[in-house]
Amino acid sequence: NLIYLFPSQQIVFFPQGIVMSFYEIADLFISSYLWCTIFWNVGNGYDRFDRNEGIVCIFRWDFSGKNHHIFLRFLIKDIQSIRIEVKEGIYARCVLYMEIRDQGVVPLTRADENLTPQKIEQKASELAFFLCTD
Repeated sequence: NLIYLFPSQQIVFFPQGIVMSFYEIADLFISSYLWCTIFWNVGNGYDRFDRNEGIVCIFRWDFSGKNHHIFLRFLIKDIQSIRIEVKEGIYARCVLYMEIRDQGVVPLTRADENLTPQKIEQKASELAFFLCTD
């Protein structure tokens, strides 16, 4: 008895081929998902800040389907703040957010962007300076 919680008579034996086929099926689904995100350009897009018209447009591609894109449009005067969030740990990353009045928070950095804290701070300060100047 190596496992004290279960007597050896209660442990069910699974053949190695069944276990490996489970992992291969899981791998097939995960790799299909990743290839679809690459093929459909999921998450890519652009941010447009137009001071003349007083608008901010954020466009991102989504998964294929009826509406496979996200398009957000805000007034510059509704932007309350620019915020930086730094996540530390194994998967450390910096995220730049824009807070919109009565709309919530919108992330401005892409998921694949891995910017250093100095670069994200510079990007945030340039954006804040652009939005505050008349």
